[in-house]
Order: sequence, then C-alpha cells, then structure tokens
Amino acid sequence: MPLLKPLDEKFPIERQLGVEAEPVVLVNVFTLDITDEPVFLAAWKDDAEFMKRQPGFISTQLHRAIGDSPTYLNYAVWESTAAFRAAFTHPDFITKLSAYPSSAIAVPHLFQKVAVAGICTA
Repeated sequence: MPLLKPLDEKFPIERQLGVEAEPVVLVNVFTLDITDEPVFLAAWKDDAEFMKRQPGFISTQLHRAIGDSPTYLNYAVWESTAAFRAAFTHPDFITKLSAYPSSAIAVPHLFQKVAVAGICTA
C-alpha cells in the first residue's frame, strides 16, 4: 500500500473529504523507486478503471516527470467532494491499494478552479 503524505499538513486529504464542494480536482503526486514503475502503472490502471465506474467521476490523466525521475502526477476531475469521498473510501478501492509497490508515496490533495479575470474561468 502506498504511504499517504499530506501536501498541506494542516489540512490533509482526510479533512478535505469533509468539505462539501463541487466540482473538485484531485491532484496526486506519486514518487517511487524506478524499478517499481511497471508495478505502479499496473496498480494505477486498475484503480483508474475502478474510479471511472464510480458515480460523479468526470476524467483523469496521469503524467510522468521528464527524464529519469520516477515521479507521477495524477489529475482527476470529480463532480463533487461527496462523489470522490464515496469512491476514495469504498472498501473495494481500499483493497486495491495493497497492489502498489512499497516504495510508492502518494501526496493527494483536492482543489477547485479559481477564476482570474482575463486569464481563467471558474
């Protein structure tokens, strides 16, 4: 199971799950040993297939750092915190976490879009 570390120690993912918001974006950064990449990718794909079937899932995209860095970033859009919480705490999803290599460290955090006049919309 990957070790979960907070991006913001004062407001970890466990606290974020209690905030009702919609829509939300999960940003999850993974670090791992380079030799564990095939196992990581197989586990992530299995998780993503599970998440795609959950109510409120909109989309996901996995990114890999350039060069020799075995760092990955997952960006997933959900209709609401409630929908993400239901999927993230689902017993079937919790069971899937054991497939990740022991070197994997996950840093999940939820976000919402911000409107900035003339630059981006909310």
